[in-house]
Amino acid sequence: MEILDIVDENGNPTGKTAKRGYIHEKGLLHRTSHLWIYRIKDGRPQILLQRRSKNKDSFPGCYDISSAGHIPAGDDYVVSALRELSEELGVRACEKDLIFCGLRPVSYDMVFHGKPFHARQISGVYLLELNLDEDAFTLQESELDLVSWFDWDTCIKAVRENSIPHCIMESELKMLAKGNPLLAFPEE
Repeated sequence: MEILDIVDENGNPTGKTAKRGYIHEKGLLHRTSHLWIYRIKDGRPQILLQRRSKNKDSFPGCYDISSAGHIPAGDDYVVSALRELSEELGVRACEKDLIFCGLRPVSYDMVFHGKPFHARQISGVYLLELNLDEDAFTLQESELDLVSWFDWDTCIKAVRENSIPHCIMESELKMLAKGNPLLAFPEE
């Protein structure tokens, strides 16, 4: 059972902790790390999306951030981002490899598997350049079904038009574009 820090609106731990399930049941503010992997292929930027396992407690079977996860109590954004990257995709990286794109508040209320789910989180958003083919990743099957490279423009269009099942926020894609000018963000 994951124990998470309860945080303030700036993402600073309050000194209180709780189990992950309780945090989502009560809608308590906590932290997550979001690590997006990109590459340039044939002169075009691409972004790696994972498809979440159908057994996930939220957004099962949806395309999502390359690697993401809750930050355990006592950890920080970078440590968690690098750990999730290793666990979910079998990739090792260093802090110096990451581009910090900012902190993003997340808030939504939904129902998954017949249970209410309340997300209130502060997400640390990072970019990592990595040129690997899809079959070079070692997937954590309990977390995700597959990974797929999407052309950057195709990903933005799919999110805007909901043409794929996803849980990606356009505002977070805009953060990535600010973090790296190679990821130009087309206006609507």
